[in-house]
Amino acid sequence: MLSKIKKEILKLLDLKEANFSMPPTSEMGDICFPTFEEAKKRGANPGGVAKELANNFKAQISNFKLIDKVESFGPYVNFFLNTAELSKLVLENIDENFGNNNIGKGKKVLIEYPSQNTHKEFHIGHFRNVCIGNTILQVYRASGYNITPMNYVNDFGRHVVKCLWGIMNSSLLGIQSLEIETAENKQKILGEIYAKASNYLKEHDKEYDEELDDLQKKLESGEEEITKLFLETRKWSIDGFVELMQEMKVEHDSIIYESEVKAQGQELVDELLSKKIAEVGEGGAIIVDLNKYKLDIALLRKSTGGGVYMTSDLALSEEKFQRYDVEESINITGSEQDFYFKQLFKVLELNGFHKKMTHIGYGLINTSNGGKMSSRAGNVILYEDLRDKIFEHLEKETRSRHEDWSEEKVRETSYILTMAVLKFTMQKHEANKVVTFDFEEAVSFDGFSAPYILYTVARINSLKRKFVQENFALVEKDFALFTEDEVKNLVLKISDFPEVVIKSLENYNSSIIAKYCFDLAKIYNDFYNKHSVLNAENEELVKVRLYLSIKVFEVLTKALGLLTIDVVSEM
Repeated sequence: MLSKIKKEILKLLDLKEANFSMPPTSEMGDICFPTFEEAKKRGANPGGVAKELANNFKAQISNFKLIDKVESFGPYVNFFLNTAELSKLVLENIDENFGNNNIGKGKKVLIEYPSQNTHKEFHIGHFRNVCIGNTILQVYRASGYNITPMNYVNDFGRHVVKCLWGIMNSSLLGIQSLEIETAENKQKILGEIYAKASNYLKEHDKEYDEELDDLQKKLESGEEEITKLFLETRKWSIDGFVELMQEMKVEHDSIIYESEVKAQGQELVDELLSKKIAEVGEGGAIIVDLNKYKLDIALLRKSTGGGVYMTSDLALSEEKFQRYDVEESINITGSEQDFYFKQLFKVLELNGFHKKMTHIGYGLINTSNGGKMSSRAGNVILYEDLRDKIFEHLEKETRSRHEDWSEEKVRETSYILTMAVLKFTMQKHEANKVVTFDFEEAVSFDGFSAPYILYTVARINSLKRKFVQENFALVEKDFALFTEDEVKNLVLKISDFPEVVIKSLENYNSSIIAKYCFDLAKIYNDFYNKHSVLNAENEELVKVRLYLSIKVFEVLTKALGLLTIDVVSEM
């Protein structure tokens, strides 16, 4: 919306471009731009140019209803918008497509997430990956892209070997075989076995290395007994993942397993050797020397002949483009893999693979004592454990607030709030930031939190219910009644939504959407606390303020939808 206003301003002033921004205070206007570049072109003083441009606009202001006045302030030209005209322009253009754009029309993009490992627990680091992936996917769809959401499951790495070894040697870990067979949550017990096996093997240094190498070879060669155990335990993991993905509203079009591309990856390593892109390194490992690109040494194959992550990822990268015919592939992983992906993309480039590949790295989740989580160390915060803890707290809170509610309504509302808390907290900070999960802050009904935002939505829902009961008609709206600064601030924030979506798209940044949701809720509450809606001075003012509230509801609900956050009707 504002972009159209800015274009009209430039047209009236006969300028090709200007760096528009928001003035620091409303007393200085609603939008402004500096004249440094224009003054440089003219060889003139910026302050003088600003004054000249302001005067030129004043001479034509009668042709521009959206601008009440224009002033120069030093080197800046400041514009004051007409609240009534702005409200009419913005609010009457809000429909189900508001915020959508056609930037990606006709373009196909693949988003790979969360790329979790089988035979490990699903912790909140994985969940942050899911949240970011879900939002990036929704933002791309809102921008007209044809999206293929895909999951790459690492079911063949060293972690699998350690877990299988742990099952075969469960007595060494203090785990009874019956305990494994009868476990209700088999995915969870696999994670426990992996953590205990990793710690046990670490304590015994290299004592079991040969045994693990032998197990790895048997797994890769398809030895019957090991393959049977592998497939059975992999199914435990996958069944658990499917259930969790449904809960998190993840819909993958396809899943590729590492075991499917491992052999193809080995062939690519041989190809790189034959082209002399790769070489035999110290000890017999296959490497690519990337030092001249300041990317160190990339390991493609172990000296034992076994594959590594890059072995499979080389094949996966090519497979994604061949199978899905996309223009771009986006990978979402922890930011500790940033360097690895630079190496991977460079090796692919050296081999003549020139497709658009993007890596989005996100910061890890710290435990409450500030320590880094590790599946090997067994100090991860499991997603299901945190979800249940938040649900228990919010269920108690909801029940105390609404003693008259049915048990079903209490639990349903508490569950929606729980998922909102989890999803919002994982995305309220930029992806590359490390997050320490603060429980009290996350579940608070005040501040930068999901409950605060959802309470705002519920508040507007309450207004709508009361208004319908009064049987008013929302047909005629007198926008001239809008004179308050709080209204203008609110309408301006609403008008930002389409550009917020584009900014999130261009920066692969879901936190921009989360921040917008909070800002819009806060500005609405500022308006609501100062200006009564249902008890306004007259019926016409009630109608137009409620209309504004409903439009806030629509935009806020859509923005939350991009975060895959549902709303509640009451809180």
